Amino acid sequence: MSSEDGVAANSRPALLVIADSLSYFGPKGGLPADDPRIWPNLVAAELDWDVELVARIGWTCRDAYWALIGDPRVWAAVPRAGAVVFAVGGMDTLPSPLPTALRELIRYVRPPLVRRGVRETYNWLQPRLSKLGRPVALPPHVSVDYLEQSRNALAQLRPELPVLGVLPSVHRCDAYGLVHTGREPAVRALRKWSAAHDVPLVDLAAAVRENVMSGQGNPDGIHWGFPAHVEVARAMTKALQEVG
Repeated sequence: MSSEDGVAANSRPALLVIADSLSYFGPKGGLPADDPRIWPNLVAAELDWDVELVARIGWTCRDAYWALIGDPRVWAAVPRAGAVVFAVGGMDTLPSPLPTALRELIRYVRPPLVRRGVRETYNWLQPRLSKLGRPVALPPHVSVDYLEQSRNALAQLRPELPVLGVLPSVHRCDAYGLVHTGREPAVRALRKWSAAHDVPLVDLAAAVRENVMSGQGNPDGIHWGFPAHVEVARAMTKALQEVG
């Protein structure tokens, strides 16, 4: 990855968001990256910036780092970025009693009949085993290590570029056994990292808790309704204005 220092002259800054599905899912499912109702676009509209959203369902801090070093869309966005937001970490905190790699590999199982059987078995076991609360998808120290590698990589290219992170959201998701004991250890680790490297954190839980816990978000119990996107956008805009 290479970059010229600073935002290109006479160009509008871009908000580079590397995120999980919370950035682009609404109350009925996934939405296009240019949907004006999702929080990255709400923030960009408020700041009069462009937005580059690089995201995928299930992404953790590890996936964000891999995107940063391996996705040419990210390389193209960094030179003109006004700020980078790592809106990941929530998936890291969820119970993952079955290896994440197993879930990702199910799609490659052949023939289709066997694949369906494996998926059904996985979906039956996951919520039941999740009630144990552990292990989580990524331990907090591993999540923070990937975030720090990401922050440091950007600092080598553009030391003046603001980098923001998030504190995990909350959920009431049956697929994870309604368990989220991994959140608080992650919050402690993230706050420690934030203080050590002066990285602002936006608390997603504070912004979306009412929407999620009241059942007004997505029926899956993990993604949000549009009022929650508005609240996240408000908190994110405030944080960006403070570092701008």
